[in-house]
Amino acid sequence: MAEFTLELHEAIAGIDAADWDLCAGTDNPFVSHGFLSAIEESGSTGRRTGWLPRHATLRDASGVLVAAAPLYAKLHSYGEYVFDHGWARAYEQAGGRYYPKLQAAVPFSPVPGPRLLVRPGEDAGRVRRHLAAGIAQVTGELGLSSAHVTFCTDTEQQDLTGDGWLPRLGLQYHWHNQGYGSFDDFLGALASRKRKSLRRERREAQGAGLTFRTLRGSAISPADWAAFYEFYTSTVDRKWGSAYLTEAFFPLLGERLGERVVLMMADDRGTPVAGALNLLGGDTLYGRNWGCRGEWPFLHFELCYYRAIDFAISQGLSRVEAGAQGEHKIQRGYLPVPTHSAHFIADPALRRAVAGFLDVERPAILAEIAELETLSPYRSEAEG
Repeated sequence: MAEFTLELHEAIAGIDAADWDLCAGTDNPFVSHGFLSAIEESGSTGRRTGWLPRHATLRDASGVLVAAAPLYAKLHSYGEYVFDHGWARAYEQAGGRYYPKLQAAVPFSPVPGPRLLVRPGEDAGRVRRHLAAGIAQVTGELGLSSAHVTFCTDTEQQDLTGDGWLPRLGLQYHWHNQGYGSFDDFLGALASRKRKSLRRERREAQGAGLTFRTLRGSAISPADWAAFYEFYTSTVDRKWGSAYLTEAFFPLLGERLGERVVLMMADDRGTPVAGALNLLGGDTLYGRNWGCRGEWPFLHFELCYYRAIDFAISQGLSRVEAGAQGEHKIQRGYLPVPTHSAHFIADPALRRAVAGFLDVERPAILAEIAELETLSPYRSEAEG
């Protein structure tokens, strides 16, 4: 009898929630059964958006679920934030078929965290490698071009590197709590000019006549969710032109995750005009979506960055992760950090080409992070 058995599931509902969450743990809400079921049952994933659930489970010889992965058959490379469009183009120009591919990821969310979820008490590294090997084997058996594990942990990437899995680096901007007792304590850690700039931005945002609310769980009303969905779709329409998340997703998320949902809202004379959606992890606040109806000075920075920092300090959290891209975050205390992914390329010729590209890209990413670190707004030791 085989030591482990891999199975793919076309719906998260087909996997026992308690078994899944035992593997997922409680630190990262994006890999919880509640989040993934909300995104599925709301119709946000599926053929309409090109994210077809194929969740992987690994069971031992006695049938116990020892590992799982949020896995999708992808019909394109959108909503991933780890860009492989160039790989797809090159492969298809050479006569190959890049899509569909397998993607172990959180749909539409560039949130780092575990992707190969292992039950406590197991040899995590060994079980992860078995799960990855099973995903690679299925990739070949189904005649797919590739499998990708994106925004995974550094440890997961190290466990996967080799046996055809190629490591890749990216970068994001995160805020780290250095034991601050208040937002003013955080400001005190900044260089004088940066401190004055942030104070001015907050003063203008808070002086624009808006009222700010921080809502959690059951405090978020159906009217709040309806307003936030309007903000979300208007922002998506302006920037990208296609909304993945359906209106049903947001209240369902609130129902499934409860107090782990943190919604920052801004009202103009009692009418909601902007909102920022966050999820609360074990020691991290994760910024997710933002939207606004109208224009107010520095409102985006206030809702998405400064109020997130305020919340993190008040809750004793270690970190705020504010999403992908945006060098402007550095001046507001969010510093560059590396992100990790691993890629299994079935075709040896394409694998060699991708490996060569990554060998060039990796030192460039590390050099970019080092250069961006020089822009840090924090006081140097020489400044005291």
